Amino acid sequence: MYMDNIQILGFKATINSVGETLNLIDSIKDDDEIIQLLNADSIVSKNHIIHGVNQAILAFDRGENLAKDLSVEIVLRCSAQRQISKAFKILGLKEGEIGLCAVLVNCRDYASELSEIFTPDESVFTPDYENLMKVYNIGDDEIEGMSLEDIIVDRITKLTVDY
Repeated sequence: MYMDNIQILGFKATINSVGETLNLIDSIKDDDEIIQLLNADSIVSKNHIIHGVNQAILAFDRGENLAKDLSVEIVLRCSAQRQISKAFKILGLKEGEIGLCAVLVNCRDYASELSEIFTPDESVFTPDYENLMKVYNIGDDEIEGMSLEDIIVDRITKLTVDY
């Protein structure tokens, strides 16, 4: 699989229905394009997402993907989880006010279309370290030796090693 391009955009949104929101996103993109929406509250940085997306694509290339669909594999890898339910609990959408990370893979530029649906806001990539330590179950002893971003990226990488 060839990754032609990746774009990561931040938004604030009010989601009334997760299903309706996902259907709306599906309606604006072509079938072979990926627009994956993630809960930005569980993201430490854009590098975190870039690494997860890269690992998802490499997993498909090697035939070591955990999911049948690349967009779900992206959620698995970015959440550093093997179980889809746990991955979506961490990075999945929820109803109400939410910070969104839109991951576009092999897409045309849909920034303007997404900006009509959501409010552009790159501040969603400002990490809440206390929340992230809870979400990813990171202990105080673990954080002493590495940055939070490095810990999460390392866990994403270990999904491959532990395969």
